[in-house]
Amino acid sequence: MKAKRILFIDDEEDIRVLASFCLELETGWDMMVAANGKEGIAIAEAEQPDAILLDAMMPGLDGLQTLAELRSNAKTKHIPTIFITAKAQASDRRRFYAAGAKGVINKPFDALTLASQISGFLGWDNSTNP
Repeated sequence: MKAKRILFIDDEEDIRVLASFCLELETGWDMMVAANGKEGIAIAEAEQPDAILLDAMMPGLDGLQTLAELRSNAKTKHIPTIFITAKAQASDRRRFYAAGAKGVINKPFDALTLASQISGFLGWDNSTNP
């Protein structure tokens, strides 16, 4: 079975490194990272990941603007996206879901449950992974 490919778009390098390391170690997923929305959209177009993890608050294009661009692009509109954010008030969550997000994970996230949260939102079965 081919490993899932995940793109994580977040302007904080420490968060990208931690999440990527934990997810690769726990699940064997192939992780790709982008430091901003514009870079993330380009990677999503070129690499066609199985899912995107997206920070809500970033300079330049924020998470909602990035998701809107992904959804309006024929090459990326089908890629499921999950927000990972410190902005997790009920009103924010409603806006994220209304924009097309498949899930919202709070920051700081629990590195030990991150993979199961992502799998749960996307309906993935991880029982076959290491």
